[in-house]
Amino acid sequence: MKITYDPEADALYISFKEKKGEVTTIRITEDFAVDLGPGEEVVGIEILDASSYFKIQKKIPEIELENVKPV
Repeated sequence: MKITYDPEADALYISFKEKKGEVTTIRITEDFAVDLGPGEEVVGIEILDASSYFKIQKKIPEIELENVKPV
């Protein structure tokens, strides 16, 4: 899993798997979307206006991971 944040767009993306081939995006709300890969497997989640949902400072985001070991 990989989490990326674009402070310019204020968008957060949670990637569960590498996108291989065509991806179908399903918009859940105006700010939330789910990307589906082959076999309708969830490959990622996009969150727009992320700073309003998470305590993210647009310039320097702080991410805290729990129960995750580095690879």
